[in-house]
Order: sequence, then structure tokens, then C-alpha cells
Amino acid sequence: MTSFNLEKQINYWKSGAESDIESAEILIEKGKYLHGLFFCHLTIEKALKAHFVKSNKQLAPKTHNLIYLLRNTDLVLDESKEKLLGILLKYQLEGRYPEYEVSTPGRKDAQNYLRETKELLEWLIQKL
Repeated sequence: MTSFNLEKQINYWKSGAESDIESAEILIEKGKYLHGLFFCHLTIEKALKAHFVKSNKQLAPKTHNLIYLLRNTDLVLDESKEKLLGILLKYQLEGRYPEYEVSTPGRKDAQNYLRETKELLEWLIQKL
């Protein structure tokens, strides 16, 4: 038996992901691509944490590693979705560690990553 409310935890992570994708859209629309992609990462991180809680019946770990989170759920992603996790991971690092440099994507790439993030989020939410 868990010592926390499982559904409350899942909903917490899910609603956070849904809020963060809105922030990502606004930032990318305003040309703040690195910040927007950081929020894309955060969106998927939170959605995966909801799945982690669902799969493991325990609180989500304090990690930002999307691949780790994925591997510790019951989910199986296709190659293109898994590739997106690796791409987004780069933007999470840049947002947290100033010595880690990543090139700023152009508008088209940022918009594509945003679109792919939204599609992945929708898929992840359907699987909850």
C-alpha cells in the first residue's frame, strides 16, 4: 500500500506538463527558442514522471533525465519519439548549467521540436 495519493501525484505531474507546454509555445512564438525548448523538456519530464508514478506506485525521482524516466515506466516509444528525448535533454542542460553550451536552433527547428513535443505529450496523456 502506498503512503501517498497515487492519483493526486499523477494529476500533479500531468497538469504541470500541460501548463509548461503553454509556456513553451509562448516563448518560441516570441523567438526565445532556448527558453522555449527548456520548457518543452520540462513538459515531457513531467509527463514521464506521471508515468513513473503510475508504473512504479511510488513518488517520481528527482531527476531531469528523460531517458532514465522512460526506462523506468511501462512505456515503449518508437525511434523518432525516443530521438526527441535526446534532443530535448540538450536544452535542459543548457538551461541549468552555464558551462554547457548548445547552439541556438533556428525558428523552423524550434517550431518543429515544439510540434513534436506537443504530439508526444498528447500521446503520453492518452496512455495515463
